[in-house]
Parts: sequence; structure tokens; C-alpha cells
Amino acid sequence: MSSASDPDAPIGIFDSGVGGLTVVRALLDQLPHEPVLYVGDTARGPYGPRPIAEVRSFALDVMDHLVGQGVKMLVIACNSASAAVLRDARERYAVPVVEVVQPAVRRAARATRNGHVGVIGTQATVTSGAYEDAFAAAPQIRVTSRACPRFVEFVEAGVTSGDELLDVAHGYLDPMAEAGVDTLVLGCTHYPLLTGVISYVMGDDVTLVSSAEETAKDVYRVLADRALLRSLDAKEPEHRFLATGDPATFGPLARRFVGPEIGWVDHAGAFA
Repeated sequence: MSSASDPDAPIGIFDSGVGGLTVVRALLDQLPHEPVLYVGDTARGPYGPRPIAEVRSFALDVMDHLVGQGVKMLVIACNSASAAVLRDARERYAVPVVEVVQPAVRRAARATRNGHVGVIGTQATVTSGAYEDAFAAAPQIRVTSRACPRFVEFVEAGVTSGDELLDVAHGYLDPMAEAGVDTLVLGCTHYPLLTGVISYVMGDDVTLVSSAEETAKDVYRVLADRALLRSLDAKEPEHRFLATGDPATFGPLARRFVGPEIGWVDHAGAFA
């Protein structure tokens, strides 16, 4: 097991399913020399419809396992889990913890032109008020939030286009467009996989903010600040992907969204 302060140790990332793979993809693009240990909690996901207390319990369970594997950083690649467990995680673990809410809020606050930001997310994220709390530091910004639970269902099924998805998107997003938001935070890491339909419905004048991209930038910053970036001379990184549910179901969908970096997917019980 590697030391948590070892630059060669992997970055531990988790989500309730495949949504967090958007963060993995962004990390692989920005930090191609860094090894990743990813857990998709597919046996208990999605987290979005669950009570916050239950999400907190599941998230801490997964993070305990990741820290036990010697990761040098934890990335909560799930908005629902970020809303439920961030403070606990930063007190519980010695390794740095990066999540997806604050990076997206900072980017949206810089991007908005009219001061009206929309946030779409799971029911758990919207109910928690995590984004409203994060935007409180910028009182000049008005926030309109909306839960879009069926978006996760489409992504987990591998559906990113089609008439049914377009109809659902109009139902969720037309009120946001009519309200006049000029910046829309994709407050669920599944949603960047639906950027095409979301952008089509919202129009070209609305800036989309991906929590996945902004989180990857935060990971880079924290690793650099703590001298934990892996050497460019190090050997090719080895990535591990695990699922708490059926790896045979998770693997093909994960490869579709991330690419060939995902090889064999193991069952998460292998590292319990």
C-alpha cells in the first residue's frame, strides 16, 4: 500500500454510478500521468433520490475503502455526496478532499453576465441547498434551481439523444430559459454527458458550467500546492475501476463514456 503522501499513489474517485466518469475523463485529459482508482457504487446508486443521511453513510463507507488503499487524494465526484458529506470527509481523512460544488460555483460566478444562474441537479442536491449556500458568498447572484432526476436514468442507460430525452429536457429546462438564466450549472456529474441536448434546449446564449471540468482543475491545483504531482518521468500510470454492483454491466457503459483507459472492471468487494 502506498503512502498517502506519496506522489505515485493513485487519486481516489467515487460516484454512485457512471456520472463520476466525467470527472475521470477530465482528469485524464489534464493529468495524464496520474493513476486513478475509481469506485462506482452501482449497487446502491443512484444517490439522488435517497435521504441525505443515507447518502452520507454510503459515501463515508466508500471513502474509507479508498483511503485504506492508500490514495493520495479523495475526489467526491458526485454532487449528492458532496452536499451530504464534504465537511465530515475533510475532518475524517488526512488526505486532501476535492468535491464538485465549489469549483462549479466559482466558475459560474465569473461567467454570468446578468447575475442570474441556474442550477440543475438531483433531488438530493437541490433539496440540500448546497448550491444556494455556496453562492451566498456572492449575494448579487440570483440562483434558480431545478431537480432533473430522469437525466440520471437516461445516462445510466447509455441514452444521450432521442425524442424522449428531448421531450424530458424541454420539460425541465424551458422554465429555466424563460426565467432568463444566462449561466447553467450542470450540478450532477452525469449531466455533462447530456451537454448536446441541454445546450440545444437552452440556446447558444446560455453558458454551461461543467462541475467535472472545474473539479479536475481543482485537483490539479491541490496536487501542485501540496507537491503531490507525479513525476513526468514515472512509468505509465495504472488505473483501476471498480463497481459495487455488476462489473459486467458497468464496464461497457464506462468504456463508452471514458474510452480505452478503462480495461477490466473489478467488483468493489475485492478491496473491502
